[in-house]
Amino acid sequence: MTSMAIEKLDLARRRAQLADLRHYLDAQEREFATRRAQLEAFAQRYAGQLESLYLELDALESQLHGTTCRLIEGLRRQGVELPAPRAPQASTLPLLPGLPAGAALPAEPQHALIELEPPSLKTLYRRAAKHLHPDHAGDDAERGLREQRMMAANRAYEASDRATLERLLLEAGAAPIKVQGGSTDAARHWLKRCEYAVQARLRVVRAHRALLETHPVRTLHDTVVQREALGLDPFGVMATRLRGLIRERRQELYIGERLRPESTLARDFVQRFMARDHAASRGSFAWH
Repeated sequence: MTSMAIEKLDLARRRAQLADLRHYLDAQEREFATRRAQLEAFAQRYAGQLESLYLELDALESQLHGTTCRLIEGLRRQGVELPAPRAPQASTLPLLPGLPAGAALPAEPQHALIELEPPSLKTLYRRAAKHLHPDHAGDDAERGLREQRMMAANRAYEASDRATLERLLLEAGAAPIKVQGGSTDAARHWLKRCEYAVQARLRVVRAHRALLETHPVRTLHDTVVQREALGLDPFGVMATRLRGLIRERRQELYIGERLRPESTLARDFVQRFMARDHAASRGSFAWH
C-alpha cells in the first residue's frame, strides 16, 4: 500500500472518530437538557404548591426582623451591647445550572497546506515546562538531567532567548511544527482543532452535569419522588410544617410588637430571636 493510500485511510479513520465523538457529545447534551427539564418541571411544581406559604413566612420574618431591630436600638440606648440581627433571606429555590452556548467548529480548509505562525515565547516556555518537568523522570539520573534542562529553560525565558527554548524542546522530542511553525497538512490540523474543541465541550457538559446531579433541587426531587412512590404526601407534610412556622412567627410578632425596650422581657425576646438559626427555623429546601 502506498504512503498516499495510507494517508487517506488514516484521515478517513480520524474523520470517523471525530464524527463518533460529535455524536457522543450530542447525546450527552441531550441527556443534560432532559434531566434539567425534569428538575425545572419539579421546581415549578414545588413553587406552585408551596410558594404562597413561603412568601407569607418571608413577610412575617421581615416584620419580625424590623420589630427586633427596634427593640435592639432601645436596648442599646440603655447601654446593652447587642449585634445587629442577620437580615432575613428570601425563600427561593437555587437556580439550576444551564449549559453555556457551544462554539461552532472551525470550517474545513479548502487547501492542502496551511501556514502556522511560530508560537509565542510564553507558549514555548509552557511547552518546555510540560516536556522537561522533573516529575516526568523515570529515575534519579533522568530527574537530574531534567532539572538542569528546566533551569536552562527558565533562564532562557527570563532572557527572552527563543533559540535556546526551541533547541531544548526539539531535543526533548517536540514536533518541529509546534516549536517553529511552518507548513502543515491542513486537513490534519483542522481535525486536531475539531477534536480539541469537541473534547473541551465534553468537559464542560460533564462538569455541568455533575453540578446538576449534586444540586439541592435534584436532592429534593429524588426524595419527593421516593416518598410519593410509597404513597406518602411529602408536599402536604412540608405545607403543614410551613403553616406551623407561620403560626409561630405570628405569635412572636404579636408579642414583639407589644414589648417596650425597657421591659425585662425585651432582652429575652431579642436573645431568643438572635439564637434562632434562620435557615433551620424556616426550613431549607430538603426533606424534613
